[in-house]
Amino acid sequence: MHNQTNQLITEAIQQKREAQKELFELYSPKMLGVCRQYVKDVHHAEELMLSGFLKVFTHISKFKNEGSFEGWIRRIMVNTCISYLRKKNPVQLSDEDFVFNDQATQSLESTEVEDIQKMIDCLPVGYKMVFNLYAIEGYKHTEIAKELGITVSTSKSQLFKARKWLQVQYLKRNELVHGDK
Repeated sequence: MHNQTNQLITEAIQQKREAQKELFELYSPKMLGVCRQYVKDVHHAEELMLSGFLKVFTHISKFKNEGSFEGWIRRIMVNTCISYLRKKNPVQLSDEDFVFNDQATQSLESTEVEDIQKMIDCLPVGYKMVFNLYAIEGYKHTEIAKELGITVSTSKSQLFKARKWLQVQYLKRNELVHGDK
């Protein structure tokens, strides 16, 4: 599989459309998932994924085989989503507590993973970006601070508050689903 991927990358660098198509088909499901973590609306997530793949194929010659190709694509997708969110709505990160509604605990007919994603979607943009970058993408607080133009302590605070809120919502969900108290 690794040699086949390397061959596809080489051909994609040469602008061979069939290789680009195969790479797209291979990685697009995972990358849509990455974009979906940052953007609630599936259609916007799809647009961001396509925009990200345009960047991938425009800059594929810059891939140096240092680390995984999937990781390289993933980073492009994350950066594309962050850029979109910054343009759409400048991220407001604060040290004040945020008041959340109970939207995340409604409509609990789907699977638990989908419920958790719905809860994450209800986070304010700043909390959600820090949470995704740290908990899902594996960034360190120093990397998050640099990426978002915030302090390390603000990154830690946003993560703490996001986790706390998600924990409360998860417990509320379990009470509703299982009747626990």
